[in-house]
Amino acid sequence: MLRIAVPNKGSLSGPASAMLHEAGYRQRKESKELVVIDPDNEVEFFYLRPKDIAIYVASGKLDIGITGRDLLLDSGAGAEEILALNFGRSTFRYATRPGTAQGPDDFGGMTIATSYEGIVAKHLADQGIDASVVHLDGAVETAIQLGVAQIIADVVETGTSLRNAGLEVIGEPILKSEAIVIRRDGAGTESPQVQQFLRRLQGVLVARSYVMMDYDCRAEHLEQAVALTPGLESPTVSPLHNEGWVAVRAMVPAKDAQRIMDDLYELGARAILTTAIHACRL
Repeated sequence: MLRIAVPNKGSLSGPASAMLHEAGYRQRKESKELVVIDPDNEVEFFYLRPKDIAIYVASGKLDIGITGRDLLLDSGAGAEEILALNFGRSTFRYATRPGTAQGPDDFGGMTIATSYEGIVAKHLADQGIDASVVHLDGAVETAIQLGVAQIIADVVETGTSLRNAGLEVIGEPILKSEAIVIRRDGAGTESPQVQQFLRRLQGVLVARSYVMMDYDCRAEHLEQAVALTPGLESPTVSPLHNEGWVAVRAMVPAKDAQRIMDDLYELGARAILTTAIHACRL
């Protein structure tokens, strides 16, 4: 069986299990379950701490895993990203009190507090900056107030909590992270089981990003309509019973669907419908 690691808790856990369910895999019913066997798909799911998943996959004990890009890089484990999953996005940045530093070039001799020591140490080394890194588990904002560090490095969403602590974001983002699928370095993805797993997740990603659009339009406006809805290869076009009219079906990006419907209506198209796509293979 294909052995897959899944986050057992945290912000990645729920969305990862939801995506796997959409992809047709059995998932646990209770949070206490640590292993779920899906015999129909020949897969075993192991629910592990998100920070440990890269280590298990790198050891070869598990074939692939779902974790965060930040957690993979921070672990330093011998595993690599093979597919981005478009959820769990975060931005990792430096912050400090106003006037302390403008960016990493000013960090020489300073101490940086973070929960992601591996990422920060590598970022500083890559830029040739001589600064100390101290590891803290959570609430790193208080490190500056208590004099443990002059700089912090942490996940930043809106920046509100940093501003409330009297801090400001400085420099460029260290890392932009999201949920990813990983494998052991050099393991390859030639396995039919791995390929099938990746195709299923890619199908979910496409299904979430597109809708199916159907509409009727006059034949003389067809080329203009098709320019608005080119589909992935080309749209399906069928003649209607009423002479001079055709029915068109095409996949369109979900984020653009309302604008496209407006443009089609202005062109004279009618009976414009959109429907969700639950699964697909491209």
